Amino acid sequence: MSYTLDIGHVAPDFKLKATDGQLYSLDNFKDAKGLVIFFTCNHCPYVIGSNENTRKLAEEYKAQGITFVAINSNSPNTYEEDSYDHMVTLMEKEKFPWTYLHDEGQKIAEKYGALKTPHFFFFDEHKKLIYTGRAIDTPRDHTQSKTHELKDAISQFLDHKQIFKPITNPVGCNVKWEGKPPHWMPPEACDLV
Repeated sequence: MSYTLDIGHVAPDFKLKATDGQLYSLDNFKDAKGLVIFFTCNHCPYVIGSNENTRKLAEEYKAQGITFVAINSNSPNTYEEDSYDHMVTLMEKEKFPWTYLHDEGQKIAEKYGALKTPHFFFFDEHKKLIYTGRAIDTPRDHTQSKTHELKDAISQFLDHKQIFKPITNPVGCNVKWEGKPPHWMPPEACDLV
């Protein structure tokens, strides 16, 4: 595997605490026709600027069996706003239509090879990766987007078509790794395309 999970690989399992206080694993989402797992956080301007686009996608495709799951792997020692308590507060305020999980030890970010916030991984009904990268080209301001790669991938999947562009580079802030400077990235991490 390259640093980031390769197309065709099965989603790594996890057991993470959500903002509702419950623990979730992949098994909780076994009935999803398609599963979007995305790495996000509370403070990043690219996340904040694109949350409403992500909300729209999650709501639009829910009835067709597409489930969205968010994971925050950022160290709160880098940005205190990314703490679990702030995750709970954010979900109470925004009522996002996804399960929001806390990757406290950053092990799941490592398993998936999450590069940015946001970074999207779209899996089929067998939990095999069929798309990874960004949702849109301008996540700091979703109203300016000219491309909608995640929406395209979901639509193509639901239409039983091959994903036209299965890999794009995520656009956003890097994951904030514990004990590292804010802009540090693992040396093996690189652009996907």
